[in-house]
Amino acid sequence: MSQVLYVHAKGGPPVGHALARVAARSPVHLLALSELPVEVADDAARLCASVVTPPGTERRDLVELITARAREVGADAVLTFSEYAVVAVAEACRLLGLRGAGATASLARDKRLMRATWDRRGVPQPRFRAVASLAELDQATVELSCPLLLKSAWSAGSTAHQIIDEPGQARHAWHRSRQVMAESAQLGFAELHVQGASEDFIVEEIVTGRAEEWFDGPGWGDYVSVEGAVVDGEFRPVCLSGRMPTVAPFTERAGITPAAVGSGAQDRIVELARQSVDALGLENCGTHTEIKLGADGRMWVIETAARFGGAMTVPQIEEVFGLDLVGLFTDQLLGRSPAWPARALTPADTERAAGSLVVLAVNSDGTPWARRGRWDSSTVVREAPVGADSTLSVVRESSLPDGSPVPVYDPAGGANTMAGLCLLSADRPQTVVSDFSALVEALPDILRADAVEEARA
Repeated sequence: MSQVLYVHAKGGPPVGHALARVAARSPVHLLALSELPVEVADDAARLCASVVTPPGTERRDLVELITARAREVGADAVLTFSEYAVVAVAEACRLLGLRGAGATASLARDKRLMRATWDRRGVPQPRFRAVASLAELDQATVELSCPLLLKSAWSAGSTAHQIIDEPGQARHAWHRSRQVMAESAQLGFAELHVQGASEDFIVEEIVTGRAEEWFDGPGWGDYVSVEGAVVDGEFRPVCLSGRMPTVAPFTERAGITPAAVGSGAQDRIVELARQSVDALGLENCGTHTEIKLGADGRMWVIETAARFGGAMTVPQIEEVFGLDLVGLFTDQLLGRSPAWPARALTPADTERAAGSLVVLAVNSDGTPWARRGRWDSSTVVREAPVGADSTLSVVRESSLPDGSPVPVYDPAGGANTMAGLCLLSADRPQTVVSDFSALVEALPDILRADAVEEARA
């Protein structure tokens, strides 16, 4: 019987969701590089043939650790859904002779290599420079046009993003981004395989989006993500996910499946995603490609990843389209013949929509909450002003324990300062956007500030 080694680390879809679906396809052995959420620990013991959590001293050569464990359990496939372990798992699979993302996986992880590859292939993207020092950042502010966005080459979740409106801000942005990357590493949100990755950055010009030219209804953000997979070297698009406007500088607040763009627009978006993924030469992996939508049909690729979208993207796709992406991918790595969609699915292929909302202590206009509250999942579900045909739940493994103070939003910290994650099921994409917009307005009152100190700006 086939055996699967599941390498768990921070990020990606909720581990409880993914682990259950891998276990439904094959006996699974868990290598936990990050602590499992309390809500998942008991399920992991029940679902897995073995659970190993190596001490930190054994993780200095992560590829060796993964390959050794794979050989111990006789793994026929090794997989991860974490951005931070993608490169190590790809290299381990290559050494083991197993299906994986392939030798070019780092091109879908290191934004410097990714952007350089696209530049050579003529893929439309914002102008950028790779920077490894303050001197290089200063030079980039002369060569590029402000405003600029500085971000870590290996980050995820909008961590360490800093906007530079004029060259004089470069020094502060550089030191702040480096500080945040160091703090994130302490929380486990950092590249696990590449030494010194927190020192690598890129800076790019901020391109202007025009959401109103792509969506019929209000409340949408100006970029989408194309969810898909690479199957034996062939890009297989699954669907598009939309967004609400980001919180400054560019922290994602909500993702919606499917994105309510017209069929002609979706075809063009998918074709650009295909160009960007094909350029990277990947073999077998999930993909998540973010594309900025501009005026007059112009588009720019922001980044892609050799894994499925994080937060609740994967559960949303299952809720809306009935597709178990984790199960399909597990079968793919095991050499079976999973039924990937023949084309990218659209809103016309479903009568439902779903979305996930990151709870941040920021109002819809970008201002911080006047007072802090305490996180209370049951109160959020009970008092949320959603439509009669909508269903809201809280993803507990991705949320703070009830009673915890809601963190003050840190623009440089991005999603690291979230309080909770909500999941909504509704009749159509625009309903999800409307319900989430109402919920964002109501949250400061729902999470009342009883005897909690005032929020700091």
